[in-house]
Amino acid sequence: MKKIILILLAFFLFNSCENPQNDEQKTKSVYLDYSSKDDILSGGVKMIPIQTQSGEFNVWTKRIGNNPIMKVLLLHGGPGATHEYLEAFDSYFPNAEIEYYYYDQLESYYSDQPNDSSLWTVERYVDEVEQVRVALGLNKDNFYLYGSSWGGILCMEYALKYQENLKGLIISNMMASIPEYVDYANNVLGPQLDSAVLAEIRALEAKEDYSNPRYNDLIVTNYYPEHVLRMPLEYWPDPVNRAFANMSQGLYITMQGPSEFGVVGDAKLKYWDVKEKLKNISVPTLSIGGKYDTMDPEHMKWIASEVQNGKFLYCENGSHLCMYDDQKTFFEGLIKFIYDVNNGSF
Repeated sequence: MKKIILILLAFFLFNSCENPQNDEQKTKSVYLDYSSKDDILSGGVKMIPIQTQSGEFNVWTKRIGNNPIMKVLLLHGGPGATHEYLEAFDSYFPNAEIEYYYYDQLESYYSDQPNDSSLWTVERYVDEVEQVRVALGLNKDNFYLYGSSWGGILCMEYALKYQENLKGLIISNMMASIPEYVDYANNVLGPQLDSAVLAEIRALEAKEDYSNPRYNDLIVTNYYPEHVLRMPLEYWPDPVNRAFANMSQGLYITMQGPSEFGVVGDAKLKYWDVKEKLKNISVPTLSIGGKYDTMDPEHMKWIASEVQNGKFLYCENGSHLCMYDDQKTFFEGLIKFIYDVNNGSF
C-alpha cells in the first residue's frame, strides 16, 4: 500500500510539472524579468542619442516586457504629441506577452526640444526612427512598427525606405494623402457640424485667425468629441489629457496646423501624399480605422488592399483614438495581427 501511494505521488508530481499552466507561468516570469537588461536601473527607460544636421540630441524610450520574437515600437501622433495617450497599451500588451516600446520623438515632451524648425521634416523623422531601431536592437525577425495618426505617416515612409528591417507594419488611423484628408474634413465631416458653428469656424479661417482662442474652442468643443475621441470632454482619460497638455505647439502648428480639423494655412504636411507608392510595401501590414474617425475609413480600408500584403481592422464604434472608444475591437484585432504574422498564418 505504501508503495502504491509513493507511485501515485510521483505520478501527480510529474504531471504537475508538465502542466501547460506552469509553462505559461514560466513564460510570464521571463516576460517580466528585467534582470539581464541594461535598462533595469531606470525601469526600462533609455535615452537614445540621435544624430542630426544640427548636432546630437537625445530621445526618450521606455521598454515594457521581454519577448525575443515580438517587439513593437510605438510612434505617437501630432506631430509633437507624446507617448502618453498610448498608455492604454499597458492594459493589453503585457497579458499578450508582447514586448513594446514607448518613444517620444525629438521635440516632444520627454525628449530633447532643440526648437529647430529645420529638423521638422518627414525625412529627418524617418531617419530618427531608424536610429532608434538600431539602438534598441530591433530587426526583421522581431520588429513591428506601429504608428498612430502622424505616426502612421512615419510608418508608411519608413516602410518605403527600410522595410527590409520590418516583420510587420501597423498604420493606425491615418490616410496616405493629406489633400484627401483635408477634402474629407471639409466636405464630409465639416457639414455634419451645427451650421452656425461651421460658419463661425469658416469665417475665422477666411481671416486666417487661427490663434484666436475662439477658433480652438469651437473645434475642441464641437468636433473633437465626435471625431477625435467619442466621449464627453470631461470624461477623456488622463493619458489623453496629458498628451494634449504636453503637446509641442510650435512643431504641431508648423507641420499640421492649429487643430485636427484638417490641415490649414501653410503647414508643412499640406501636400504630403504617398498613395502611388503604397504598392511597393510588401511587409505584412495592418491598417486600422474608425467609423467616426477624422480620417476617411474607406481610404484606410483601401490602404490595406493597395499594399501587397495587407488587412483592414475596422473599429465600428471608434474615432481617431479608437484605442479608447472601441478598445476591445482595436486591441483584439491588433494583437491577432501580430500573432498571425508571428506564427506565419497572416
